Amino acid sequence: MAIGEAGPRSARSGSRPERLEETMRARLGRECVYVPSCRLGLYVALRHWCPPGGRVLMSPVTDDVIFFVVLAAGLRPVQAPLNAFDASIDVDAVPEETWGSLAAVLTSNLYGNPDPAPRLRDRCDALGIPLFEDAAHAIGSEVGGRPVGAWGEASVFSLSKHVGAQAGGFLSVADPEEGDALRRACDALLDPCRTASELAYAVRPYAEAAVRGLGLRRAAWAALGLLGLAERDGIRMPLRPEELARAAGAAPDLAAHDPWVRVDMHTYCLRSGPVRLRRIRHRLGRLNDVLEASREGTGLLLSTRWARPRAGDGGTQPLFRVPLFVADRDAAIAALARRGIVVGYLYDPPLDDYAGQDFTDLSPAPGAARWFARHALPVDPLRAREAVEALERSGARPAGPPADPARPGTAADGLEPSRD
Repeated sequence: MAIGEAGPRSARSGSRPERLEETMRARLGRECVYVPSCRLGLYVALRHWCPPGGRVLMSPVTDDVIFFVVLAAGLRPVQAPLNAFDASIDVDAVPEETWGSLAAVLTSNLYGNPDPAPRLRDRCDALGIPLFEDAAHAIGSEVGGRPVGAWGEASVFSLSKHVGAQAGGFLSVADPEEGDALRRACDALLDPCRTASELAYAVRPYAEAAVRGLGLRRAAWAALGLLGLAERDGIRMPLRPEELARAAGAAPDLAAHDPWVRVDMHTYCLRSGPVRLRRIRHRLGRLNDVLEASREGTGLLLSTRWARPRAGDGGTQPLFRVPLFVADRDAAIAALARRGIVVGYLYDPPLDDYAGQDFTDLSPAPGAARWFARHALPVDPLRAREAVEALERSGARPAGPPADPARPGTAADGLEPSRD
């Protein structure tokens, strides 16, 4: 399963989606297919390469929507052991019998911290299975001298993160010959563009700016709750196991899993209209500036006492969020909120604790994922200085290190474990 190169394009170029594809193709050096959402692109890729019933190794600390996309594709999630400080897959801790049972591997590159793609690529090649990269948080990150997203048979990118377009994404593939088949598969799932949705998208930035300017975030969320429009009552969406079991019986079937897959983005299958495409193109044109500012803020946050910089990166990545590790995350979140800094992109509890063995294979070593999910405070590097000041003023304490599974009751680096 060699990594392919993007070949010359045919006469398709000209319309805005195709111009967006050209822009991303130049960045990655491989074929890119525009999709209305990262989650739809991942579903199409999983269906294209994996037989129903296949087992997919994935991170237990990632968005629950991704978990439901894997289920919708008719696949069995297998939760991987993680490295505690960046939530990357711990290749050496995956049991050999697990490797031999897999149909695919899916990375998460959480917050932009790369998974060990070169080693995973070697493993997948040896096993003859595909590697998929969820690069939603990692559009500017690199690993092994390549961009994240340039290692797998397929990778998916979100334009709602660094790009800030609140719509759109890319499905990137190693083999350019696969591009047209994947476009057709995606097109078959798309809903037609709706004028009302385009208008709502056009006014959304102004409405959000007004809410921020008036300090009405909490009131807005409360109103959604009262109207029954809030889809989460905590970090994870409600699992609804009986309904999920019925949906699983229909898999592979995206429609059956739509109540879970659509959460936080009901337009994930909506064909992008001219308003969306114009804004995406404008935002994508500013990406390099955003990445440079993110790199600077990441460096500042990684220099603080709450951070544990990842060794061997070969430079600071322009992270989408920088995970700081605090003893009392709720108090830290409240301290940041007083400065108008909203903390999102939390993934607690890990997916195996959230879903249970009825819907996933459990991690053989869940401790690191639980520690990360409990203590990681993802901070926007574009607001690094404000965040550091707020945390210093609040007296936030660094989290104690995770327990060493080989020595119960001890800590991994010889320090006392947290007692919070």
